[in-house]
Amino acid sequence: MIALVLLFARVALAGGALLLMGNLHAQSLQVGSKRFTESYLLGEIVSQTLTAQGIAAQHRQGLGNTAILAAALQQGQIDLYPEYTGTIVRELLKRTSAADAQAPLKQINVWLKPLGLKAAVPLGFNNSYALAMREADAARLGIATISDLAAKAPALKPGLSHEFIARADGWPALQRAYGITLKPGNGLDHGLAYQALAGGQVDLIDVYTTDAQLARQPVRVLRDDRGFFPRYDAVLLMRAGVDERPLQGLAGLLPAARMIELNAAAELEGRPFAVVARSFLGAGAVTASPGLMDRLLAPDLPRLLGQHLALVLVSVALAVALAVPLGIAAHRRPRLSGPVMAFAGLLQTLPSLALLAFLIALLGRIGFVPALLALFVYALLPIVRNTHAGLQAVSPGLVQAAQALGLTRGQTLRSIELPLALPTLMAGVKTAAVTNVGTATVAAFVGAGGLGERIVAGLAVNDSALLLAGALPAAALAIVVQLAFDALERRVGRLHNRPQARGSRGA
Repeated sequence: MIALVLLFARVALAGGALLLMGNLHAQSLQVGSKRFTESYLLGEIVSQTLTAQGIAAQHRQGLGNTAILAAALQQGQIDLYPEYTGTIVRELLKRTSAADAQAPLKQINVWLKPLGLKAAVPLGFNNSYALAMREADAARLGIATISDLAAKAPALKPGLSHEFIARADGWPALQRAYGITLKPGNGLDHGLAYQALAGGQVDLIDVYTTDAQLARQPVRVLRDDRGFFPRYDAVLLMRAGVDERPLQGLAGLLPAARMIELNAAAELEGRPFAVVARSFLGAGAVTASPGLMDRLLAPDLPRLLGQHLALVLVSVALAVALAVPLGIAAHRRPRLSGPVMAFAGLLQTLPSLALLAFLIALLGRIGFVPALLALFVYALLPIVRNTHAGLQAVSPGLVQAAQALGLTRGQTLRSIELPLALPTLMAGVKTAAVTNVGTATVAAFVGAGGLGERIVAGLAVNDSALLLAGALPAAALAIVVQLAFDALERRVGRLHNRPQARGSRGA
């Protein structure tokens, strides 16, 4: 049992060392992006532009919403990411006046300076928010503007994105500006909104004016007749110390029509973001959309598998180091049993994204560490519970006999109780490891990598092949982990039974 704990501790130390080495690796510029098609593409265009000029750059895809990206930027975990002027003014700077929303880039940079940030390289297009309905419904109800929507107050089912519902320049402020009485309903991921609208599951969605689907879906974009939405000119938001000169060649290079074409190539034609970006930059022709096997065996598979496995093994190793002593304490002191189990059970019920958000706020960073701690929390319950259950199942007579022979409580625990409880304890470790293989996919939401990167990207563009390219290896990894622990359990069982067998022959 002690050897098992030491083995897991070594795995944790090795994982931590690899993480430290990765952080000390070449000082490449970290380019972030949000979880929607256009941001993925712009992140790729920026990182490939830097690489082409001999500047080491890494694209950290789909890190989350504005708040997470801005926090990562200010904390130095990323160096720049594509953003929009309206979002900077309303969400980051919290300036609500109509005049501020139309401020030029020079003025925005004056406001950003105290935050240690700057906005540069205007890319050439305005991607504003808008509301959209099915064309047939809009024509039947006579709705062409947002004022029409407010005045006629039809019984529509909205399917608004989570960020639009929550942000200062989104639904709450729009309701006040237009007097809209319609309730926002449950949030819907932007990547699924058009499909839900076409299928009649929702009737009103928020859209971006450069969405690829607008040119191909029979929808009506409602005119913002009161000018509520500010301009959302695409720029690069970066730390003040970043040199933007290598990226100035991108300034004005992307008119709205061209951005819509690139979004369509990725979202509707299923071409990888990196391929579309290379084509735009003139570094290669746009190839045909890859099939499932091409997505599955893409060059990023070893990296994603390694990140995923590191998250699982290190989190379970840390959980073993804490949960086994907790289980022993709960067994030795029955009054502790209820509180320990209740606390571990409570942690298990925390929603994964909420826990990640809490840990990001607590640690002040995104990436591997908050994801690792979240998985560590989820691994505690099965190990604590099975350690306690295994020890409870040991015959009290054996314990009393050992103590009658002069063994101390510690010697009895190590020599009698833990070896007998080991099969049950190992089952708890196996359960935690297999469960964490699936749970680790959420790590991609905070830039920790892993196979969830493909799942999150596939969700962002509603690409089932890309979703499967992430889900299938995750399922295979869960099976491999299960089989590995089964083999370890059998080996431990043989080692445990061998001395008993020799003793019986000697008798």
